[in-house]
Amino acid sequence: MVIRTEDRSRAFLLVRDRLRRLYHGRTQNALRFQYAVIAVDLATIAFFIASPLLEDGPSFLLLSYSVAALLGLDLVARALASTHMVRWLIQPRIWVDVFIVLTLLLPTTLANLGFLRILRLWLMSRTGFLWRPLENRGLGQWRDRGHAFVNLITFLFVMTGFLYTFFFHKGEGLVDYVNALYFTVTTATTTGFGDIVLPGPWGKITSIVVMISGISLLARLAQSLFRPPKIFFVCPQCALQRHDPDAVHCKACGCLLRIPDDAGWGA
Repeated sequence: MVIRTEDRSRAFLLVRDRLRRLYHGRTQNALRFQYAVIAVDLATIAFFIASPLLEDGPSFLLLSYSVAALLGLDLVARALASTHMVRWLIQPRIWVDVFIVLTLLLPTTLANLGFLRILRLWLMSRTGFLWRPLENRGLGQWRDRGHAFVNLITFLFVMTGFLYTFFFHKGEGLVDYVNALYFTVTTATTTGFGDIVLPGPWGKITSIVVMISGISLLARLAQSLFRPPKIFFVCPQCALQRHDPDAVHCKACGCLLRIPDDAGWGA
């Protein structure tokens, strides 16, 4: 019995080590696995965006449970791949993922909160996992722009889902969803054509939130597109992460930097 327990412990450690190499490694096999995970994650985001249009279909529950199983397996695998499982479990983004799985397992009970699933795109962006393909190809300078774009897209579709659920869901499917998306975009950009308005005081408050948040996110995206790009390089002394591409010293502490570029290492 003791030997069997030791064998199980050894096998468990081997599985954890294998998963850690796949999720965090830089080998060709690890990179292929990470790209596959990103592709699956983006496919689930597309499903979340399209869920309002699919929820009345005959196969929606099967799709919902399948995606829940997939995300559940991913959560378990990420937990095993973490170096400190308890610390990993108390992270807010993990609880958001758990909540998303619950909305998929209970699509009827938590139907009104289903639009929050799209927050997973924002979580993918904040963890950095989404940007590894860019960094592996030497395009890390696009990371800030990607963050700004993902923030805007997440806001637009979360707000569209919210408006569809509470204001536009009148049984017309695609027409209602397009109306919700159209209202979100026109309000966020402050275009405000006025052909679609939300009724009552709560409709006006919602419009105000969309306008303020939308114009802020659009300004952030414009700033990241047109300002001089920063690169991601951690200062060894003060841990400042963003620097000018030609920086020689850290602007926060003055530490000498050695930033890699296409020609080799900086001074």
